[in-house]
Amino acid sequence: MEICKTNASPGQRTAAPEGKLNVAGLRFHFIGAGGIGMSGLARVLLKNSAIVTGSDQAPTAVTDMLSQAGADIKIGHRPDNLDPETDTVVVSAAIDQDNPELRLALRKGLRIYKYARMLGELMDSYHAIAVSGTHGKSTTGGWLSYCLDRAGLEPNFIIGADVPQLGGSSGVGNGGYFVAEACEYDRSFLNLRPAAAAILNVEQDHLDYYKDEQDIIDAFTEFAQAIRPDGVLVANGDDPNTAEVIRRLDGSVRCETFGLEKTCGFYADHLRLNDGLYAFDVYHDAALLGPTKISLPGGHNVLNALAVVALAVNVGLDAERVLELLPGFTGVDRRLSLKGQFNGITVLDDYAHHPTEINASLKAMRQRYRPKRIWCIFQPHQYSRTRFLLDDFAESFTLADVTIVPDIYFVRDSEQAKRQVNSQILVDKICSNGSQAVFINEFDSICRHLQENVTDGDLVVTMGAGDIWKVSDEYIRWLRANS
Repeated sequence: MEICKTNASPGQRTAAPEGKLNVAGLRFHFIGAGGIGMSGLARVLLKNSAIVTGSDQAPTAVTDMLSQAGADIKIGHRPDNLDPETDTVVVSAAIDQDNPELRLALRKGLRIYKYARMLGELMDSYHAIAVSGTHGKSTTGGWLSYCLDRAGLEPNFIIGADVPQLGGSSGVGNGGYFVAEACEYDRSFLNLRPAAAAILNVEQDHLDYYKDEQDIIDAFTEFAQAIRPDGVLVANGDDPNTAEVIRRLDGSVRCETFGLEKTCGFYADHLRLNDGLYAFDVYHDAALLGPTKISLPGGHNVLNALAVVALAVNVGLDAERVLELLPGFTGVDRRLSLKGQFNGITVLDDYAHHPTEINASLKAMRQRYRPKRIWCIFQPHQYSRTRFLLDDFAESFTLADVTIVPDIYFVRDSEQAKRQVNSQILVDKICSNGSQAVFINEFDSICRHLQENVTDGDLVVTMGAGDIWKVSDEYIRWLRANS
C-alpha cells in the first residue's frame, strides 16, 4: 500500500543552511550542566561567543570539557553560583523546583528555559534536522552527523549517546546544519521547528506520561506539523503508526517515506548477509541510487541507514556520496557495542530497554556472532514501563538462552508503581513463556554466576538503559585476568 508521495518534484531539497546565532556577549547559566544535552547546548553557545556559567552535582569528564572550552562550571548547587549579570537560565529536566539556583532565578524574574525549549531556540538559527521515533534516534542521528561531517559540512549535533568517531555526544561545527534527537517524553520535541525531521517508528512507550497509543500518535502528528513550511518529513513507510501520522497530515507537509517495501520512496532491495552484516541496493522512486553496505548488525539498522540516506539527500547531499559514507560508520556507544572477546567468549553491551529493541538486538547478535548460547543480563528501566509492557517483555527474550534480571532501575516512578511490579514477576513471565530466566539482584553475584557457567562459544550481553553496563565491565576485568 502506498502511504504518501512527496508534494515536490523528485530530488527537491530543503532550503540552504542558515547557521547564524546572535548570542555574543549574552550570559547563560546552566543548572545541571553536565548532562549530555545541556553540555551540548553550552558548547554551541560558547562557539557563538556567549558567556556560559553553570553547575552540577559532581565533577565529570563533561564538566571538565566545558571548563576547558571556556565555561565557568561550579560543583554543587548554591545560590551564589548564579552570576548577577546572568541573562538566561537553562534548566536540566533532572532539576527540581527546590534547587537553590533555580529558586533565586525565579525570585529575580530571570528568563528560564527548560532544556528542550532552549534547544528549539538555538536550532531556529540553523538548518535544523530533528530525528524522532520510539527506537533508533541516537544511531540515526549519529550516523547522519557522521555523514555530514565526513562530507565536509561541519555540522552541529547533540546526540543522546557518545559517537566515538565524532569525539562525543555533541559537536560544534562551522556549518549551518544542526542535528538533534527529538525526544517524545513530556512532549519535549514539540519545542522544535525543524527544516527536516524523521519519524523512525511510533510505538507504545512512556505510558507513565501518555494515556495510550493514540495519545502518542497525536504527539508525533503535532511534531510533524511543526516542520518549517519549506521543510520535509522523512517517515518509516513500513510502520503502521507512522502511516497514521502521515494520513493525518493530509499532504500539509512534504513527505518522503523509507522502508523495505517498494511502495516507499526510498527503499532497500536485494538484501544479503556478509559475515552477519547487510549489503543492499538503495532505490528512490524506483530508480537505483546504488549499492551500499553497513557495519552495524541487524535488520533494524538497514532501516536506520535508509532514514539517513533519505534525510541526507533531502538536505542536499549527493546520493552516491552518502552511499559511499554509510559503511564507515561504526555506531554509537551502548548500541550492540563489542566490549571484548576472551577465550571464545564474546561480551557486548546494549542500551535496549523496550521489547521491540530487545528482540531486534538479540536477533542481530545471532546473525553477527552466531553464538552457542546468549546470556542476556537485562536490567528493566522503570517500574511503569515494565508493568505496562510486561507480556511484550516476556516474549522479547525468546532469542536469549538465559536471561538474568536484577532489580528494576528506578527513575521517575511513584511508590505506587513500585508496589505493582517487580523483577521476579518479569522472570516468572519469561519462564512461563518457555524461556529460561533467573532473578539475581547484586551485580557481583551476577558476575560470579557468569564466571561459573559461561563457556567457550557463548555470548554475554548486558542490556538496559540504567547502570547494568557495570556488570560487563567487571566481567571483562575478570576475563582479562583469567585468560
